[in-house]
Amino acid sequence: MQTSFSPEQLADPAMAASEKILRTCVHCGFCTATCPTYLLLGDELDSPRGRIYLIKDMLEGGKAASREVVKHVDRCLSCLSCMTTCPSGVHYMHLVDHARTHIEKTYKRPLSDRLLRSVLAFVLPYPNRFRLALLGAKIGAPLRPLVAKVPRVGNRLAAMLDLAPAELPNRNPTDRPGVFPADTSAQEVSDLFQTGRDAGPGKRRGRVALLRGCAQSVLRPDFNEAAIRLLNRHGVEVVQPKGEGCCGALTHHMGKEDSSHGHAKRTIDAWIAEMDGEGLDAIVVTASGCGTTIKDYGFMFRDDPAYAEKAKRVSAIAKDVTEYMAGIGLLPPVEDTDLVVAYHSACSMQHGQAIRTEPKTLLKKAGFTVKDVPEGHICCGSAGTYNILQPEIAGRLRERKVANIERMRPDLIATGNIGCATQIGKGTDIPIVHTVELLDWATGGPRPEALDRMRPASVAAPEPVPAHA
Repeated sequence: MQTSFSPEQLADPAMAASEKILRTCVHCGFCTATCPTYLLLGDELDSPRGRIYLIKDMLEGGKAASREVVKHVDRCLSCLSCMTTCPSGVHYMHLVDHARTHIEKTYKRPLSDRLLRSVLAFVLPYPNRFRLALLGAKIGAPLRPLVAKVPRVGNRLAAMLDLAPAELPNRNPTDRPGVFPADTSAQEVSDLFQTGRDAGPGKRRGRVALLRGCAQSVLRPDFNEAAIRLLNRHGVEVVQPKGEGCCGALTHHMGKEDSSHGHAKRTIDAWIAEMDGEGLDAIVVTASGCGTTIKDYGFMFRDDPAYAEKAKRVSAIAKDVTEYMAGIGLLPPVEDTDLVVAYHSACSMQHGQAIRTEPKTLLKKAGFTVKDVPEGHICCGSAGTYNILQPEIAGRLRERKVANIERMRPDLIATGNIGCATQIGKGTDIPIVHTVELLDWATGGPRPEALDRMRPASVAAPEPVPAHA
């Protein structure tokens, strides 16, 4: 794609990076075939190619964001399926992130929209605030029919109530700063591993930091609890350092650059202190949406003299928990786990981090029968705060995803992202768990509580969704 940015514009590093991305695009349109919003809406401007044209016109012309640009960029899920499809290597993620920041700086949204986005940014990244908000949602649930009628934002407020859990999990003892030592019993069987890194009995095989996270620590603290057990059992010491908080992903994708960078910097500082102290082999993440952002810290802070090097160091050792476990090897299963698992690969996992085979390979080694979900490349509609800000589109995508899962008649669903677990779980009775919970159970941990809700295999499956519905 030809561009005509001025030298003055290209002096801005963000503009220069976007110009380079725009020039990579060759207008082929392959991206339209795998874009969820184009699939549903059929509007070229709701495809990656269409949005690229809008963003180019806005940035190249030095224009403030228009209502039309905002509408179509807001509808983008940032699922990044287009990046997997693109034969030219267009880094759409960085381009749309720049567009969202530009929108936040140059476009004045309606008051109701500004208030809602401010509330989300004020609440979601802070576990204690989020917990209080969920308690409020439980009290307000009976008022949903009235809430849904509030002008302009009723549908989004109703979506927030719908997504809130009926019962809030208790605080988990592992959700705190501290060190969780490697399990000696696991170290004594280190000869079972085929990784070439046999630490020998009585010695830890690794030391990692585990992201505690924000929303996940409130909604599903059992995810990280299972990860800690699994890692400890495999001879890995786990540290959750003081000072670490939200990774910044939620506000980053709303274009709130100052907020997202503030969260990220605090967390980077906490991890760097550990890296420079006792050392870390990896920073392990159990929420793939967070993992995608953390792995991009090096780019996000590339021009920050105080954080460029630190961010690069953090990104270099960040790993999804399944990515890390695939590297060190999984102990043989000790439980009979002959269940059929529908593996839902989160967009941030398969497209954002290009982790596609590791989770399924681990589940198979653990004794599960793993099935790929039809149309697995299409987003479930979660996408951070998307299912709140764009509830109608998100709802249609959830229906499509759930129908494709249920036609497989699995015993359970496994995924690696809290957003997907929440979104899909609201649309089906099939229990949904984190991949790490199943790996923990298979190698000696407790059976996930969600499996108590497994329905009989004889339940009829719905008719499949047409490929181009």
